Amino acid sequence: MDLPTLAIAALGGTVSMQPRNFGEGVIPTISGDTLLDAVPELKTLARINVETPGLHPSASLSFDFLLRVLCWANDQVENGATAVVITQGTDTLEETAAFFHHLWSHEAPLILTGAMRSANQAGADGPANLLDACRVALSQSSRCRGVQVVINGQVHHASVVRKSDSLALHAFTSPMVGPTGILLEGQVRYFHGPIKRQLLPLPQQTTQQVALLESTLSADTLVLEKIVELGYDGLVIAGFGAGHVSEHWAEAIAKIATKIPVIIATRTGSGPTAQASYGFIGSEMDLIRRGALMAGFLCPRKARILLWLLIGCQRLEELQSFLDEG
Repeated sequence: MDLPTLAIAALGGTVSMQPRNFGEGVIPTISGDTLLDAVPELKTLARINVETPGLHPSASLSFDFLLRVLCWANDQVENGATAVVITQGTDTLEETAAFFHHLWSHEAPLILTGAMRSANQAGADGPANLLDACRVALSQSSRCRGVQVVINGQVHHASVVRKSDSLALHAFTSPMVGPTGILLEGQVRYFHGPIKRQLLPLPQQTTQQVALLESTLSADTLVLEKIVELGYDGLVIAGFGAGHVSEHWAEAIAKIATKIPVIIATRTGSGPTAQASYGFIGSEMDLIRRGALMAGFLCPRKARILLWLLIGCQRLEELQSFLDEG
């Protein structure tokens, strides 16, 4: 039987971690080839091309590094790979997924996965997640669905998935909409059709900086007032409730919004920002009048990535359109 070609990139993270010595904390040490050794069934499903671009805790991944990984993934598909799977740490998995979501232009699936238990732990979930990710990637029904996260037997779309627990196996959720599919007896079963996406080209610029600040009770404005002076090109605020800030923050945001784009998201973890419900100083209606944009359903972290990409692509005029889609 002529097997399809599957490309796998190992970036590190908990799925690749074990201690160097007994009693020490785990660190990324396991290459992509070694990960595959724990899942012998994969060799019966596809011809595997595995690379290890780097072994990093996911908190240390950068946009520049991810762009190099994306170029590698593009080359794999252009050279005949049916799909691409990327393993990485779960701490920033939702952000990496959002980053690739805006840039992945192929019909071929791009699937991200990781693990909540390190490779040396009893009941390590890495091998099962990797096998599930590869099964989803190779399924014909996964084509034209863009970027997805496969973990703990569930399939989540990159645009909505979030890490919502620090250590539990069921750490990943898709607030409001739920998972887009599940693994059932080794096969992917989708609940929803593909999500329409607006794609972006690779950014021409990568030196831009976008700040993310969170509104908190009785917070001062010292850092907020310095954002433009510090050289930031954009600002995202994780606001209270439906997208609210204090009166003092509203006044500072009004000045900032005349110089750089400002997006107001909600810090709550679920639900959208409002548009026309509250009228007090610091409310969403007040902030819109002051020049800020509301993130809608887009969480603060994904809003920051979107803004970074749009600045880098010199397509800031499309920001509202992307926020409406999210």
